[in-house]
Amino acid sequence: MKTAKIEIAFNLLTKKKKPTPFLKLWEEISQIENLTPSQQEDQIAQFYSDLCLDSRFVNMGDNKWDLRSRHTFSETVIDTDEFLDDDSDEAEEFDLEEEEEEASDKEDEKY
Repeated sequence: MKTAKIEIAFNLLTKKKKPTPFLKLWEEISQIENLTPSQQEDQIAQFYSDLCLDSRFVNMGDNKWDLRSRHTFSETVIDTDEFLDDDSDEAEEFDLEEEEEEASDKEDEKY
């Protein structure tokens, strides 16, 4: 019976004891599974999706993956407030640009 690629990834990361770049992990799995280049190309997206959806794994940034069990909650969770702050700044800039354009249009109408 063949082992699922996600289980192979789990075993590899368990042995490595440190975050591993996705492509290195994929290369090792491809070798273990004896995948042809064509099979690698056909299956890499599915493996990436499986990795993202499996709660045992965590992306540590720079597309390096590790086992979630080795990291604290604060190490593995992205603070979404940072994104909200960035968006609100952009919205304010956009509003200012609109106001400047409207003022310019009114100025042009005078002449």
